[in-house]
Amino acid sequence: MASHKIERTTEDIKRELTAIFRELKDPRVRDAFISIIRVDLTNDLSYCTVYVSAIEGLDRCKLACKGLDSASGFIRRELGLRLKLRHVPSLIFTATDSIEYSANISRILNDLDIKKDENDDN
Repeated sequence: MASHKIERTTEDIKRELTAIFRELKDPRVRDAFISIIRVDLTNDLSYCTVYVSAIEGLDRCKLACKGLDSASGFIRRELGLRLKLRHVPSLIFTATDSIEYSANISRILNDLDIKKDENDDN
C-alpha cells in the first residue's frame, strides 16, 4: 500500500516539476534544454532526488542544476500548492549525462554500415 502511494506521488512530482521548470526565469535553467530523467522519493517522503539531463552535455546540466538549487524554495512552494502535500520533500537536483550518452549510442548505431543481403527474402 505504501509503495503504491510513493509511486503515485513520484509520478505527480515529476509531472509538476516539468511544468514548473517551464515557468522558471533563471537563464541557467530557461536557456538549457533539460529533461527530468528520474525522480526518487524516500519512504518517509522527506527527500526527493531529481535526476536531470541536458542535450548540451553534462557541464550545461551542472550549470542548470545550480540554477535549480537556487530556485528550490520557489519550486517547493509551487509543489506544495499544486499537489496539496502535507509535507513537501526537500529537493536534491543531480546532473546526469544520460541524454548525451543515449545520443552517442544512437550516433554510433547510425554510423554502422550494415548491408542487407538482397538474396535473403525470407
